Amino acid sequence: MKKFDTVFRGYDQKQVQSFLDEIIKSYASLLEKSKKTEEENQKLINKIAYYEKIEDTLNRAIFTAESAGDQIKSTARKEAESLVTEARHNASRIINDALLKAEKAQNHADLLKRNTNVLKRRLRQIIENQLEVIEEMDNVDFGRVDDKY
Repeated sequence: MKKFDTVFRGYDQKQVQSFLDEIIKSYASLLEKSKKTEEENQKLINKIAYYEKIEDTLNRAIFTAESAGDQIKSTARKEAESLVTEARHNASRIINDALLKAEKAQNHADLLKRNTNVLKRRLRQIIENQLEVIEEMDNVDFGRVDDKY
């Protein structure tokens, strides 16, 4: 607390005026500092709001990216399952076709074998018949040949 010298009729006016001038300067300085502090505070509030918007935007972008990633994974999984199912179906069809072809080839081979056996028996029979004819010809007497010929 400031103490003033006393003079005739009260306090020393110069001291009081000087003190009031100091108070005014201090008050003006404090007002200026307060104004600057308020401006800085407002700038910081604006920056915080700006960064909060950026944070919100980034959070939404992350959420969107995660959702898109999940959707891509789900789509890829479904596609893979579809491809596997289709591949299994195609493999079954190919195997069945191959089995049918193998069965047809086996049946054809069996038919050829039977036909070959039948042909062998017939040829054997023909050859045996021809041998019998030859043997009979050995038994024929060609004694005399007529002059007619």
